[in-house]
Amino acid sequence: MPQKYPQSFQDRAVRMVMERLEADDAPTPYVARKEIAPKLGVAPESLRRWCEKADVDAGRKPGLITDAAQEIRRLKRENTELRRANEILKTASAFFAAELDRPTTK
Repeated sequence: MPQKYPQSFQDRAVRMVMERLEADDAPTPYVARKEIAPKLGVAPESLRRWCEKADVDAGRKPGLITDAAQEIRRLKRENTELRRANEILKTASAFFAAELDRPTTK
């Protein structure tokens, strides 16, 4: 199961990579992540994703920022819940409409 790292840890790791890339003897981003990841005990791929997300959130790269992605996920969940409730109400109204149309036997 993947481990969830705190946001503060992720931010610190991204800062470390950025500082390494700004140094005079700066390696490629790939090499910088490969150097820093073992020191932090994380996979280089995780560090790459965190760096990509930080670049998108900072506006250095195009993409969907984190806040917008979270809002979209929330709205999709709400939409699904509302559709389910709507189906339940349609079924219930059809059931009760059928009850009203039945002739009474008194």
